[in-house]
Amino acid sequence: MAQFTQPTSRDDFHVAVICALPSEADAVTLLFDQFWDEEGDQFGRTSGDNNTYITGRLGKHNVVLAVLPGMGTNTAASATANLRSSYCSLKLVFLVGICGGVPKIADYDVFLGDVVVSKAIVQYDFGRQYPGHFEVKKNVEDSLGRANKDIRGMLAVFETELMRDRLQTKSAMYLKQLQSAAAKKRRRAKYQYPGIAENRLYLPAYVHRHVKSCDICSECDSTCELAAMTSCADLGCEAAKLVKQDMPFEDDSNFSSTIFIGRIGSGNTVMKSGEIRDWIAKKHNLIAFEMEGAGAWDEVPCLVVKGVCDYADSHKNKRWQDFAAATAASVMKAILDRYIVTDGGQRPVAAQLNGGAGQGKGNSTRSISGNTFGDNVRIVQGDMTWNGT
Repeated sequence: MAQFTQPTSRDDFHVAVICALPSEADAVTLLFDQFWDEEGDQFGRTSGDNNTYITGRLGKHNVVLAVLPGMGTNTAASATANLRSSYCSLKLVFLVGICGGVPKIADYDVFLGDVVVSKAIVQYDFGRQYPGHFEVKKNVEDSLGRANKDIRGMLAVFETELMRDRLQTKSAMYLKQLQSAAAKKRRRAKYQYPGIAENRLYLPAYVHRHVKSCDICSECDSTCELAAMTSCADLGCEAAKLVKQDMPFEDDSNFSSTIFIGRIGSGNTVMKSGEIRDWIAKKHNLIAFEMEGAGAWDEVPCLVVKGVCDYADSHKNKRWQDFAAATAASVMKAILDRYIVTDGGQRPVAAQLNGGAGQGKGNSTRSISGNTFGDNVRIVQGDMTWNGT
């Protein structure tokens, strides 16, 4: 069995995971093979970084985990910028958690618990409001663009039938490990599959609201706060309004998450309308909706991996959130198993030239011989300073 040595500095971390919610991070930590911070944070952070980190190992990779202080693209952008300043050797950052899914992707039905992976991010609420319609900005300078070449190359392989099958098989194995670990630790989250009967998709125009005796819900397509917090069963949502889906499995024991790769919509508002969901998804060719990807995408090489916990309509169901977080974490680890770091990717050249001394030990001054900057030049990066000699 391979032996893994604890990293000596922040330079030794090239993979990070970001979660918007503590419940999402809980699912991820159940898959850590080892923790480096059980006796306290050994690696520190740069001045001005307000994040608190969990460090450990997932497979062969040292991983730093950050939990956002809140939801939304602005919060994600700020926290990710801080992460990048403290861990400047990062090559790949996963944004892992839950999302609202589009019910059908390329003629395939999407089920709660399936997982979406970003090929690109569309910030669908960034644009101009004209009389009668909203236009998303599409100029080159406004676009978030595609993932970097390294991530695009990895995703291209994952879109083959062979590799997708391997990913789904491996993620199913990790899901069982996560569920077993949660049971042993007596975690309160419910990571078991909620069941086919709980997978309900309603017609896009059918709104989750009180049928009568409510001034707000009686308005056209409106839902009051109390109705929004009430389950479909307790509210009495009509079974006749359910959409029939083509179930690929016969019973609960045969469920296996399907992985979908495509464009994900990201914005600062929760999508809770089936009709608007379908309109925006069709217009921008989206497979899901979430709230942090647009903030992280510009800051770091990012891959969004999220489990579908609802259909991005008014019929929200928190019962699926824990399971969806677990399926997303399992797919993330299966992808990470296939991620290859290039030679020398573990540590920047400056650290190698100085015997491996890295960040996390306070401010330091280093000398780099043979540089092209000239004598007595000070080079500042993050919390490190080098003197040219």
